[in-house]
Amino acid sequence: MNEDHSNPPERRPIRDLPDELISQIAAGEVVERPASVVRELVDNALDAGATMVTVRLLAGGVRLIAVEDDGGGIPQDELPVALRRHATSKITNLHDLETVATMGFRGEALAAIASVSEMALLSRPAAQASAFLLDARSGELRPVARSGGTTVEVKELFFSTPARRKFLKTDATELAHCVEAVRRHALARPDVGFAIWHEGKLVEQWRATLAHGPGDTQDALARRLADVLGEDFVAQSVPVQHSEGRLTITGRAGLPDAARSRADQQYCYVNGRFVRDKVITHAARSAYEDVLHGQRQPVYALYIEIDPARVDVNVHPTKIEVRFRDSREVHQAVRHAVENALAIPRAAALATPPLPASAPDFEEKWPATLTQQAQSAIKFDERVGYKVSDLGALWGVAPAPGSPPVPPAKPAGLPDDTQEGPPATIAPTPRPQGASANALAQPLAEARHDTPWPLGRAVAQLHGVYILAESAQGMVIVDMHAAHERIVYERLKAQVDSEARIASQPLLIPATFAATPQEVATAEESAEVLATLGLEVVPFSPKTLAVRAVPTTLAQGDPVELARSVLAELSAHDATTVVQRARNEILGTMACHGAVRANRRLTIDEMNALLRQMETTDRSDQCNHGRPTWRQLTMKELDSLFLRGR
Repeated sequence: MNEDHSNPPERRPIRDLPDELISQIAAGEVVERPASVVRELVDNALDAGATMVTVRLLAGGVRLIAVEDDGGGIPQDELPVALRRHATSKITNLHDLETVATMGFRGEALAAIASVSEMALLSRPAAQASAFLLDARSGELRPVARSGGTTVEVKELFFSTPARRKFLKTDATELAHCVEAVRRHALARPDVGFAIWHEGKLVEQWRATLAHGPGDTQDALARRLADVLGEDFVAQSVPVQHSEGRLTITGRAGLPDAARSRADQQYCYVNGRFVRDKVITHAARSAYEDVLHGQRQPVYALYIEIDPARVDVNVHPTKIEVRFRDSREVHQAVRHAVENALAIPRAAALATPPLPASAPDFEEKWPATLTQQAQSAIKFDERVGYKVSDLGALWGVAPAPGSPPVPPAKPAGLPDDTQEGPPATIAPTPRPQGASANALAQPLAEARHDTPWPLGRAVAQLHGVYILAESAQGMVIVDMHAAHERIVYERLKAQVDSEARIASQPLLIPATFAATPQEVATAEESAEVLATLGLEVVPFSPKTLAVRAVPTTLAQGDPVELARSVLAELSAHDATTVVQRARNEILGTMACHGAVRANRRLTIDEMNALLRQMETTDRSDQCNHGRPTWRQLTMKELDSLFLRGR
């Protein structure tokens, strides 16, 4: 059926909307569900200086939301003004808006909530003789009994907009969202107590923890994180404390082992405000790139302190999004903060006590000092793309003067290596010539009593794959290939960080591919960055790009796929991050080829040298692909396997 468009629609005059409709439109942006009301009212309570906030709910917040605080309160004559749209005490001019340091500032929340509910405002400042209650619907103001502070009661949410009410979920779901809204505030304010009641029952309670100094602040935050997210979160995380330029980042970053399948425990705060920001999320995720396995999601709670003038919080009505003046600065600071926190090997936390005084066999086989123990040699196949005479040279560790390399003796009865090509070896530095046993006994004794060995000492190799070590707590099992791969990888990164470019190899026949306008523009703008990565990608025609050179170590890969992935990263993220990521992937490939392989038989000295390197190498708890490199079985766990003590 064809519609008749010959007659234009009747023109309607432009006119002002009624105030109630304006407030309801605003409420559609600010109030999505009961949790939105809880968030806005708790914001106001914190801005009022509350030290205790109590939230009472009925039917998941649909029938009742009451937020009580012990803050400064609202004077009697300002109660009617508080319900007007765009009425606030937090900003007075544009400068205040650009440097806002309070949780709320728009003056929209109370008016928006009042337009879609039955709301009452009850408050009493400390200097006022009694409290007063204002009924938002009727405007009636009457004295009531209440101690200092403010209570906001919101009943029958969305009663005036029944269509909105139909979109709400079950009471249990809405309650969970309300609890999460309070939890986000509680994580940022350990100095404030919070309590949540539902249907007359206490659901959650977090007591305030006062801090009396900088050290106490971190302790208070750790206690609040344990209370809110559980003791396991603190036990399986490391502290973050980092300052870079005008930013300070604190909090805790979860260990790779604590990663989850969902990103449901990632909390980011900017000047105390919970935010969801792509810059921060990407920076944190990139810090976990080579320590997480597969698509697992890290857990963390990060608190960013920045000059309010350098961040815009007036971006979204819910105030959950922000915009940074220098997003690159924030990205780098967050990434460095999390990377540095994760870099410290966890083996040091085992606090292994020194070995017993009597260990003649071990003393006779062991090198003079831990530094000498850590030096080891490794041969790489030329097919990998580079060849280094020994691992000590690769790592920047000079061998002992006058000490020619001596291949480690193979224990009797062990089969020859089955791997093809020159095997990688991990050999301790030989004993200096002319050194007597007595001369070596003293430094070894000092190391034994002063320097604990967290991963213990090697006792055996299992199936040519795992190293078994005896520690004070029990037994440590090490995946030797994964551990050595991480050690080589970290040393390569340190070496390449001082280099200007990655070596490239020209292609005999350039690889061309049809490119999008975005890819062409990125290739032209990022030619220097691409060259740093060992890539040469140039326009072949207005809609075609040609790959003329690729990194030497990736010469056998797909040049088109490599170019597309790098161009996509460059167009979406900071170029510095892309360069570092691409270089790390190349170095990871090199480290994997250079690490000792399975079925490679190691001597006890080689195993111990590997353990000592693990204890001092950054991120040595995971290999480059995020798999764990070692696990510990305590004596208690071993005893339980055999029912000892029962």
